[in-house]
Amino acid sequence: MSLVTYKKPILTDIPAMQSLVAQYVKDGIILPRSDDEVATNIRSYIVASIEESIIGYVALHIHSMRLAEIRSLIVKEEFQGKGIGKELVTRALEEGKSLAVQEILALTYNREFFEKLGFHEIPKEQIPEQKIWQDCIKCKHFPICNEVAMLKRVN
Repeated sequence: MSLVTYKKPILTDIPAMQSLVAQYVKDGIILPRSDDEVATNIRSYIVASIEESIIGYVALHIHSMRLAEIRSLIVKEEFQGKGIGKELVTRALEEGKSLAVQEILALTYNREFFEKLGFHEIPKEQIPEQKIWQDCIKCKHFPICNEVAMLKRVN
């Protein structure tokens, strides 16, 4: 495998990011985000690339002075299982720590992945209401959600 690089994306990366996530959005695994919403939050993303081609990304969304969230974690199928998702989340955790966030939330269908990174499951009732009404309401599975709420203390 060629060298994977990690960086903050730029606005012209949005079409490639949207293309990468399209099937997962269609399947209801990842929430849909408009180009404008991605643009507004572009600084929260980290992308993984090989030879300038985006193969994955993650977002660290700040909810409050205490809480952030890992969102939109995606790795192109043929690159899964190679540590790229782990590296993306690790970089997002480091960024959260550098911002003095105390806890990082993840809603996921892959509990084991996040457990290996030090997250633990929490009851969904502990998810902040602003998360439910900003994001979850947009999900095609709302209100019957099979995702697991995971939390990690970082500071």
